Amino acid sequence: MNDSVYVGNAGKDAALDRGWILGHFKEADDPRHSDAVEIKWGVHPPGDERAEWVRGEERTALLVLISGRFRVELPGRSVLLERQGDYVVWGRGVDHSWIAEEESVVLTVRWPSVPGYAVDAARPH
Repeated sequence: MNDSVYVGNAGKDAALDRGWILGHFKEADDPRHSDAVEIKWGVHPPGDERAEWVRGEERTALLVLISGRFRVELPGRSVLLERQGDYVVWGRGVDHSWIAEEESVVLTVRWPSVPGYAVDAARPH
């Protein structure tokens, strides 16, 4: 067995780490550990929204709609992803938030992978 190979299922693995399947937050000896990039398989029920805006963004992000209807809020702009494959990219310094208008699955890729952006799940919306 090669310890530098990992085979999994995004839906199952994502449930173990708030959707994140690759990034700095994985153990150093896990092939899914990366300081360069992080990937999330996000499954969101209707009405699910980010608890607070991300401010002072240090990463670039790509968000691709797999299914559903998902809105990304950016300063002065609202982007609706409604067809499979619709995507939005934003760069460093762009604050953002989001809401699932319907049950949605989205793939998010961010780089670099840096700590400090998790929202406490216990906080009210």
